[in-house]
Amino acid sequence: MGKLLIVGAGGVGTVVAHKSAALKDVFSEILLASRTKSKCDAIAEKIGGDRIKTAQVDADDVRQLAKLIKSFKPDIVVNVALPYQDLHIMDACLETGTS
Repeated sequence: MGKLLIVGAGGVGTVVAHKSAALKDVFSEILLASRTKSKCDAIAEKIGGDRIKTAQVDADDVRQLAKLIKSFKPDIVVNVALPYQDLHIMDACLETGTS
């Protein structure tokens, strides 16, 4: 079982969180992070239980995102943030050696 970090809490992030939470034998821990933590909290509450943890992160800030990645230590990062944030998220993953 692995740890999953989902970056982005829009429509696609909501679906990814729901589908990932259903895969209990695949993901031992799930962290949903977005610029607006209240969106993450609402998604986690809708899914129910303590399956999904939430965090606030600015995906445009490579240092902040790398710090979150280093502290959570995910096996996988799923990027469902806005397209212009792709390179920042990729840089944070490269900096931390995360896929």
